[in-house]
Amino acid sequence: MLRFLTAGESHGPELVAVVEGVPAGFEIDVAKINHDLARRQKGYGRGGRMLIEKDEVRPVSGIRFGRTIGSPVTFIVVNRDFKSWEKRMSADPRDRGEAKVVTRPRPGHADLAGVLKYNLEDIRDILERASARETTARVAIGAFAKQFVAPFGIDILGYVTSIGATAAKIPNHLSLAELRAATEESAVRVADAEAERAIIEEIDACKKTGDTLGGVVEVVATGIPVGLGSHVQWDRKLDGRVAHALMSLQATKGVEFGLGFEAGRVRGSALHDEIGFDTAERRFTRRSNNSGGTEGGMSTGEPLRVRVAFKPLSTLMQPLRSVDIRSKEEAEGTIERSDVCAIPAAAVIAESVVAFELANAFLEKFGGDSLAEITRNYRGYLKQVRDF
Repeated sequence: MLRFLTAGESHGPELVAVVEGVPAGFEIDVAKINHDLARRQKGYGRGGRMLIEKDEVRPVSGIRFGRTIGSPVTFIVVNRDFKSWEKRMSADPRDRGEAKVVTRPRPGHADLAGVLKYNLEDIRDILERASARETTARVAIGAFAKQFVAPFGIDILGYVTSIGATAAKIPNHLSLAELRAATEESAVRVADAEAERAIIEEIDACKKTGDTLGGVVEVVATGIPVGLGSHVQWDRKLDGRVAHALMSLQATKGVEFGLGFEAGRVRGSALHDEIGFDTAERRFTRRSNNSGGTEGGMSTGEPLRVRVAFKPLSTLMQPLRSVDIRSKEEAEGTIERSDVCAIPAAAVIAESVVAFELANAFLEKFGGDSLAEITRNYRGYLKQVRDF
Protein backbone atom coordinates (compact mmCIF):
# COMPACT_ATOMS: atom_id res chain seq x y z
CA MET A 1 0.00 0.00 0.00
CA LEU A 2 1.26 3.45 -0.94
CA ARG A 3 1.00 6.35 1.44
CA PHE A 4 2.56 9.79 1.55
CA LEU A 5 3.26 12.73 3.79
CA THR A 6 4.07 16.31 2.83
CA ALA A 7 5.75 18.94 4.96
CA GLY A 8 6.79 22.55 4.67
CA GLU A 9 5.36 26.06 4.79
CA SER A 10 4.56 28.36 1.90
CA HIS A 11 7.47 30.71 2.63
CA GLY A 12 9.64 28.20 4.46
CA PRO A 13 12.96 26.95 3.08
CA GLU A 14 11.55 23.94 1.23
CA LEU A 15 8.69 21.53 0.69
CA VAL A 16 9.15 17.83 1.41
CA ALA A 17 7.28 14.79 0.08
CA VAL A 18 7.78 11.27 1.43
CA VAL A 19 6.19 8.26 -0.31
CA GLU A 20 6.21 4.90 1.46
CA GLY A 21 5.32 1.48 0.06
CA VAL A 22 7.12 1.97 -3.25
CA PRO A 23 8.06 -1.33 -4.96
CA ALA A 24 11.51 -1.83 -6.44
CA GLY A 25 12.38 -1.81 -10.12
CA PHE A 26 10.30 1.08 -11.49
CA GLU A 27 12.16 3.44 -13.81
CA ILE A 28 11.69 7.03 -12.63
CA ASP A 29 12.28 10.02 -14.90
CA VAL A 30 12.76 13.09 -12.69
CA ALA A 31 12.36 15.33 -15.76
CA LYS A 32 8.75 14.14 -16.07
CA ILE A 33 8.08 15.13 -12.47
CA ASN A 34 9.58 18.56 -13.09
CA HIS A 35 7.49 18.88 -16.26
CA ASP A 36 4.30 18.48 -14.21
CA LEU A 37 5.57 20.97 -11.64
CA ALA A 38 6.06 23.46 -14.48
CA ARG A 39 2.52 22.74 -15.74
CA ARG A 40 1.20 23.57 -12.25
CA GLN A 41 2.87 26.98 -12.34
CA LYS A 42 1.27 28.01 -15.64
CA GLY A 43 -2.12 29.52 -16.37
CA TYR A 44 -3.62 32.93 -17.00
CA GLY A 45 -4.54 34.61 -13.73
CA ARG A 46 -1.60 33.42 -11.64
CA GLY A 47 0.18 35.84 -9.31
CA GLY A 48 3.73 37.08 -8.80
CA ARG A 49 4.89 34.05 -6.81
CA MET A 50 5.01 32.02 -10.02
CA LEU A 51 7.56 34.47 -11.44
CA ILE A 52 9.85 33.85 -8.48
CA GLU A 53 9.73 30.07 -8.15
CA LYS A 54 11.09 27.46 -10.56
CA ASP A 55 9.82 24.30 -8.94
CA GLU A 56 12.03 21.26 -9.37
CA VAL A 57 12.40 18.15 -7.23
CA ARG A 58 15.58 16.87 -5.68
CA PRO A 59 15.32 13.13 -4.87
CA VAL A 60 17.06 12.36 -1.59
CA SER A 61 16.07 8.74 -0.93
CA GLY A 62 14.55 5.63 -2.49
CA ILE A 63 15.86 6.06 -6.05
CA ARG A 64 19.25 4.81 -7.26
CA PHE A 65 20.48 5.08 -10.84
CA GLY A 66 17.00 6.06 -12.02
CA ARG A 67 15.14 3.13 -10.42
CA THR A 68 13.18 2.66 -7.22
CA ILE A 69 14.89 0.37 -4.73
CA GLY A 70 11.96 -0.48 -2.45
CA SER A 71 12.63 2.02 0.32
CA PRO A 72 10.69 5.24 1.03
CA VAL A 73 11.15 7.88 -1.66
CA THR A 74 11.75 11.47 -0.57
CA PHE A 75 11.62 14.60 -2.73
CA ILE A 76 12.57 18.14 -1.77
CA VAL A 77 11.43 21.29 -3.59
CA VAL A 78 13.30 24.45 -2.62
CA ASN A 79 11.30 27.65 -2.09
CA ARG A 80 13.31 30.38 -3.79
CA ASP A 81 11.20 33.04 -2.09
CA PHE A 82 12.50 31.93 1.33
CA LYS A 83 15.51 34.24 0.95
CA SER A 84 13.08 37.18 1.36
CA TRP A 85 11.38 35.55 4.35
CA GLU A 86 14.33 33.98 6.18
CA LYS A 87 13.99 36.05 9.36
CA ARG A 88 10.17 36.09 9.33
CA MET A 89 9.99 32.28 8.94
CA SER A 90 13.01 31.48 11.09
CA ALA A 91 13.07 28.54 13.52
CA ASP A 92 15.34 30.58 15.82
CA PRO A 93 13.43 32.29 18.67
CA ARG A 94 15.88 35.19 18.53
CA ASP A 95 14.30 36.24 15.21
CA ARG A 96 10.78 36.56 16.63
CA GLY A 97 10.89 40.36 16.54
CA GLU A 98 11.43 40.35 12.75
CA ALA A 99 7.90 39.09 12.04
CA LYS A 100 4.80 41.23 11.73
CA VAL A 101 1.93 39.43 13.48
CA VAL A 102 -1.12 38.76 11.28
CA THR A 103 -4.37 39.31 13.21
CA ARG A 104 -7.07 39.85 10.55
CA PRO A 105 -8.47 36.52 9.27
CA ARG A 106 -9.67 36.20 5.67
CA PRO A 107 -13.22 34.94 5.13
CA GLY A 108 -13.04 31.60 3.32
CA HIS A 109 -9.54 30.71 4.49
CA ALA A 110 -8.27 28.47 7.31
CA ASP A 111 -7.13 31.57 9.23
CA LEU A 112 -9.75 31.93 11.97
CA ALA A 113 -10.63 28.28 12.57
CA GLY A 114 -6.91 27.47 12.66
CA VAL A 115 -5.86 30.00 15.30
CA LEU A 116 -8.82 29.04 17.46
CA LYS A 117 -8.12 25.31 17.14
CA TYR A 118 -4.36 25.55 17.79
CA ASN A 119 -4.56 28.40 20.33
CA LEU A 120 -2.18 30.62 18.36
CA GLU A 121 -1.90 34.41 18.28
CA ASP A 122 -0.39 34.86 14.81
CA ILE A 123 -2.49 33.82 11.81
CA ARG A 124 0.73 33.30 9.80
CA ASP A 125 1.29 30.14 11.85
CA ILE A 126 -1.84 28.79 10.14
CA LEU A 127 -1.89 30.35 6.68
CA GLU A 128 1.63 29.22 5.80
CA ARG A 129 0.75 25.54 5.96
CA ALA A 130 -2.86 25.95 4.81
CA SER A 131 -1.62 27.64 1.63
CA ALA A 132 -2.09 25.88 -1.71
CA ARG A 133 1.69 26.07 -2.07
CA GLU A 134 1.53 22.62 -0.40
CA THR A 135 0.11 21.23 -3.64
CA THR A 136 3.57 21.55 -5.20
CA ALA A 137 4.52 18.48 -3.19
CA ARG A 138 1.30 16.70 -4.19
CA VAL A 139 1.98 17.31 -7.87
CA ALA A 140 5.46 15.86 -7.45
CA ILE A 141 3.96 12.79 -5.78
CA GLY A 142 1.31 12.42 -8.48
CA ALA A 143 3.83 12.74 -11.29
CA PHE A 144 5.90 10.08 -9.54
CA ALA A 145 2.84 7.82 -9.18
CA LYS A 146 1.96 8.17 -12.87
CA GLN A 147 5.23 6.41 -13.65
CA PHE A 148 3.98 3.33 -11.75
CA VAL A 149 0.87 2.91 -13.89
CA ALA A 150 2.11 4.15 -17.27
CA PRO A 151 3.84 0.82 -18.12
CA PHE A 152 0.42 -0.85 -17.75
CA GLY A 153 -1.30 1.48 -20.21
CA ILE A 154 -3.03 3.83 -17.74
CA ASP A 155 -3.14 7.45 -18.90
CA ILE A 156 -4.45 10.37 -16.79
CA LEU A 157 -5.31 13.94 -17.76
CA GLY A 158 -6.78 16.93 -15.92
CA TYR A 159 -8.25 19.93 -17.72
CA VAL A 160 -10.67 22.81 -17.13
CA THR A 161 -14.36 22.55 -17.99
CA SER A 162 -15.45 25.95 -16.64
CA ILE A 163 -14.14 29.06 -14.94
CA GLY A 164 -16.55 31.51 -13.38
CA ALA A 165 -19.71 31.69 -15.46
CA THR A 166 -18.07 30.38 -18.64
CA ALA A 167 -18.27 26.68 -19.52
CA ALA A 168 -16.15 25.12 -22.25
CA LYS A 169 -17.84 23.18 -25.03
CA ILE A 170 -15.68 20.10 -25.36
CA PRO A 171 -16.34 17.90 -28.42
CA ASN A 172 -17.31 14.37 -27.38
CA HIS A 173 -15.22 12.75 -30.11
CA LEU A 174 -11.84 13.99 -28.81
CA SER A 175 -9.43 11.30 -27.66
CA LEU A 176 -7.38 11.78 -24.51
CA ALA A 177 -4.34 12.58 -26.66
CA GLU A 178 -6.30 15.22 -28.59
CA LEU A 179 -7.65 16.70 -25.35
CA ARG A 180 -4.13 16.86 -23.97
CA ALA A 181 -2.82 18.63 -27.06
CA ALA A 182 -5.64 21.19 -27.00
CA THR A 183 -5.64 21.94 -23.27
CA GLU A 184 -1.86 22.11 -22.92
CA GLU A 185 -1.83 24.85 -25.57
CA SER A 186 -4.55 26.86 -23.82
CA ALA A 187 -3.68 29.65 -21.38
CA VAL A 188 -6.55 28.50 -19.16
CA ARG A 189 -6.39 24.75 -19.98
CA VAL A 190 -9.67 24.53 -21.92
CA ALA A 191 -10.31 22.82 -25.26
CA ASP A 192 -12.54 25.64 -26.53
CA ALA A 193 -11.05 28.80 -28.07
CA GLU A 194 -14.24 30.84 -27.65
CA ALA A 195 -14.56 29.90 -23.98
CA GLU A 196 -10.88 30.70 -23.48
CA ARG A 197 -11.39 34.26 -24.73
CA ALA A 198 -14.42 34.78 -22.46
CA ILE A 199 -12.58 33.37 -19.44
CA ILE A 200 -9.56 35.61 -19.98
CA GLU A 201 -11.87 38.63 -20.20
CA GLU A 202 -13.54 37.64 -16.92
CA ILE A 203 -10.17 37.13 -15.21
CA ASP A 204 -9.09 40.60 -16.37
CA ALA A 205 -12.34 42.09 -15.04
CA CYS A 206 -11.82 40.42 -11.65
CA LYS A 207 -8.25 41.66 -11.47
CA LYS A 208 -9.43 45.25 -11.98
CA THR A 209 -11.98 44.95 -9.17
CA GLY A 210 -9.76 43.00 -6.76
CA ASP A 211 -11.90 39.87 -7.00
CA THR A 212 -11.17 36.17 -7.63
CA LEU A 213 -12.62 33.30 -9.68
CA GLY A 214 -13.26 29.60 -9.09
CA GLY A 215 -14.16 26.87 -11.53
CA VAL A 216 -14.58 23.20 -12.34
CA VAL A 217 -11.94 20.78 -13.59
CA GLU A 218 -12.32 17.27 -14.95
CA VAL A 219 -9.91 14.35 -14.67
CA VAL A 220 -10.13 11.43 -17.08
CA ALA A 221 -8.11 8.22 -16.75
CA THR A 222 -8.06 5.53 -19.44
CA GLY A 223 -6.64 2.00 -19.53
CA ILE A 224 -7.83 1.08 -16.04
CA PRO A 225 -8.52 -2.65 -15.65
CA VAL A 226 -11.82 -3.79 -14.20
CA GLY A 227 -11.81 -4.47 -10.46
CA LEU A 228 -9.65 -1.81 -8.80
CA GLY A 229 -11.08 -0.99 -5.39
CA SER A 230 -13.62 -3.17 -3.59
CA HIS A 231 -17.23 -3.24 -2.42
CA VAL A 232 -16.49 -5.11 0.80
CA GLN A 233 -15.61 -2.16 3.08
CA TRP A 234 -16.41 1.56 2.91
CA ASP A 235 -12.78 2.66 2.88
CA ARG A 236 -11.79 0.35 0.01
CA LYS A 237 -14.20 1.79 -2.56
CA LEU A 238 -12.24 3.33 -5.43
CA ASP A 239 -14.57 6.26 -6.03
CA GLY A 240 -14.70 6.95 -2.29
CA ARG A 241 -10.92 7.05 -2.10
CA VAL A 242 -10.60 9.31 -5.12
CA ALA A 243 -13.32 11.64 -3.80
CA HIS A 244 -11.66 11.79 -0.37
CA ALA A 245 -8.32 12.71 -1.93
CA LEU A 246 -9.85 15.39 -4.13
CA MET A 247 -11.88 16.87 -1.29
CA SER A 248 -8.65 17.21 0.70
CA LEU A 249 -7.32 19.74 -1.82
CA GLN A 250 -7.40 23.39 -0.82
CA ALA A 251 -10.57 25.22 -2.02
CA THR A 252 -12.41 22.05 -3.15
CA LYS A 253 -16.18 22.26 -2.60
CA GLY A 254 -17.62 19.40 -4.66
CA VAL A 255 -16.76 16.14 -6.43
CA GLU A 256 -18.87 14.13 -8.88
CA PHE A 257 -18.34 11.05 -11.06
CA GLY A 258 -19.88 10.52 -14.48
CA LEU A 259 -23.24 12.26 -14.61
CA GLY A 260 -22.78 13.16 -10.96
CA PHE A 261 -25.64 15.17 -9.47
CA GLU A 262 -27.57 14.87 -12.71
CA ALA A 263 -27.98 11.17 -11.82
CA GLY A 264 -30.45 12.24 -9.13
CA ARG A 265 -32.69 13.90 -11.71
CA VAL A 266 -33.09 11.12 -14.30
CA ARG A 267 -34.70 7.68 -14.32
CA GLY A 268 -32.70 4.52 -13.93
CA SER A 269 -33.48 3.42 -17.48
CA ALA A 270 -31.74 6.54 -18.77
CA LEU A 271 -28.80 6.34 -16.37
CA HIS A 272 -27.36 2.87 -15.95
CA ASP A 273 -24.68 1.71 -18.38
CA GLU A 274 -25.95 -1.26 -20.36
CA ILE A 275 -23.60 -4.22 -20.69
CA GLY A 276 -22.33 -5.86 -23.86
CA PHE A 277 -19.68 -8.42 -24.79
CA ASP A 278 -16.92 -8.01 -27.39
CA THR A 279 -16.35 -11.51 -28.75
CA ALA A 280 -13.24 -10.51 -30.70
CA GLU A 281 -11.45 -9.14 -27.63
CA ARG A 282 -13.29 -11.46 -25.24
CA ARG A 283 -14.27 -8.75 -22.77
CA PHE A 284 -17.40 -7.23 -21.30
CA THR A 285 -18.18 -3.71 -22.49
CA ARG A 286 -20.50 -0.81 -21.61
CA ARG A 287 -22.71 1.02 -24.07
CA SER A 288 -22.28 4.27 -22.11
CA ASN A 289 -20.24 5.57 -19.19
CA ASN A 290 -22.72 7.56 -17.13
CA SER A 291 -21.28 6.04 -13.96
CA GLY A 292 -17.89 7.61 -14.63
CA GLY A 293 -16.03 4.31 -14.64
CA THR A 294 -17.03 2.85 -11.26
CA GLU A 295 -19.78 0.59 -9.96
CA GLY A 296 -20.04 -0.67 -6.39
CA GLY A 297 -16.78 1.05 -5.50
CA MET A 298 -14.86 -0.82 -8.22
CA SER A 299 -13.52 0.19 -11.61
CA THR A 300 -15.62 -1.07 -14.53
CA GLY A 301 -12.86 -0.99 -17.16
CA GLU A 302 -14.34 2.15 -18.72
CA PRO A 303 -12.54 5.51 -18.38
CA LEU A 304 -12.66 7.06 -14.93
CA ARG A 305 -14.29 10.49 -15.23
CA VAL A 306 -14.45 12.78 -12.20
CA ARG A 307 -15.12 16.51 -11.85
CA VAL A 308 -14.06 18.83 -9.03
CA ALA A 309 -15.47 22.25 -8.14
CA PHE A 310 -13.04 24.77 -6.65
CA LYS A 311 -14.23 27.93 -4.93
CA PRO A 312 -12.68 31.35 -5.69
CA LEU A 313 -9.46 32.15 -3.83
CA SER A 314 -9.90 33.63 -0.35
CA THR A 315 -7.41 36.49 -0.67
CA LEU A 316 -9.16 39.49 -2.23
CA MET A 317 -7.38 42.69 -3.17
CA GLN A 318 -10.61 44.41 -2.10
CA PRO A 319 -10.94 42.53 1.22
CA LEU A 320 -14.20 41.39 2.78
CA ARG A 321 -15.23 42.38 6.29
CA SER A 322 -13.59 40.56 9.16
CA VAL A 323 -12.69 41.03 12.85
CA ASP A 324 -9.24 41.57 14.35
CA ILE A 325 -8.57 38.59 16.63
CA ARG A 326 -6.78 40.79 19.18
CA SER A 327 -9.00 43.84 19.44
CA LYS A 328 -12.23 42.06 18.41
CA GLU A 329 -13.03 45.16 16.37
CA GLU A 330 -14.30 45.09 12.79
CA ALA A 331 -11.51 45.09 10.21
CA GLU A 332 -10.79 44.07 6.65
CA GLY A 333 -9.36 40.64 5.92
CA THR A 334 -5.59 40.47 5.50
CA ILE A 335 -4.17 40.78 1.98
CA GLU A 336 -1.61 38.12 1.10
CA ARG A 337 0.07 37.81 -2.29
CA SER A 338 -2.23 35.58 -4.32
CA ASP A 339 -3.73 34.72 -7.70
CA VAL A 340 -6.87 36.00 -9.37
CA CYS A 341 -7.58 32.51 -10.70
CA ALA A 342 -5.69 29.27 -10.12
CA ILE A 343 -8.09 26.86 -11.84
CA PRO A 344 -5.67 25.94 -14.68
CA ALA A 345 -3.21 24.88 -11.98
CA ALA A 346 -6.00 23.10 -10.09
CA ALA A 347 -6.52 20.83 -13.11
CA VAL A 348 -2.90 19.65 -12.87
CA ILE A 349 -3.19 19.22 -9.11
CA ALA A 350 -6.42 17.18 -9.40
CA GLU A 351 -4.79 15.04 -12.10
CA SER A 352 -1.90 14.33 -9.73
CA VAL A 353 -4.17 13.42 -6.81
CA VAL A 354 -6.17 10.99 -8.96
CA ALA A 355 -2.92 9.50 -10.29
CA PHE A 356 -1.75 8.69 -6.78
CA GLU A 357 -5.04 7.06 -5.79
CA LEU A 358 -5.10 4.96 -8.97
CA ALA A 359 -1.49 3.89 -8.45
CA ASN A 360 -2.30 2.96 -4.87
CA ALA A 361 -5.35 0.91 -5.89
CA PHE A 362 -3.36 -0.71 -8.72
CA LEU A 363 -0.52 -1.76 -6.45
CA GLU A 364 -3.01 -2.97 -3.84
CA LYS A 365 -4.67 -5.20 -6.45
CA PHE A 366 -1.50 -6.49 -8.12
CA GLY A 367 0.77 -6.05 -5.13
CA GLY A 368 4.35 -7.19 -4.92
CA ASP A 369 7.73 -5.96 -3.88
CA SER A 370 9.07 -5.49 -7.40
CA LEU A 371 7.96 -4.48 -10.88
CA ALA A 372 8.55 -8.04 -12.10
CA GLU A 373 6.25 -9.51 -9.44
CA ILE A 374 3.53 -6.92 -10.07
CA THR A 375 3.72 -7.53 -13.83
CA ARG A 376 3.24 -11.28 -13.34
CA ASN A 377 0.23 -10.68 -11.11
CA TYR A 378 -1.26 -8.19 -13.58
CA ARG A 379 -0.88 -10.49 -16.58
CA GLY A 380 -2.33 -13.42 -14.67
CA TYR A 381 -5.37 -11.35 -13.69
CA LEU A 382 -5.99 -10.19 -17.26
CA LYS A 383 -5.91 -13.83 -18.39
CA GLN A 384 -8.38 -14.72 -15.62
CA VAL A 385 -10.75 -11.98 -16.74
CA ARG A 386 -10.48 -12.96 -20.44
CA ASP A 387 -11.05 -16.63 -19.64
CA PHE A 388 -14.08 -15.95 -17.43
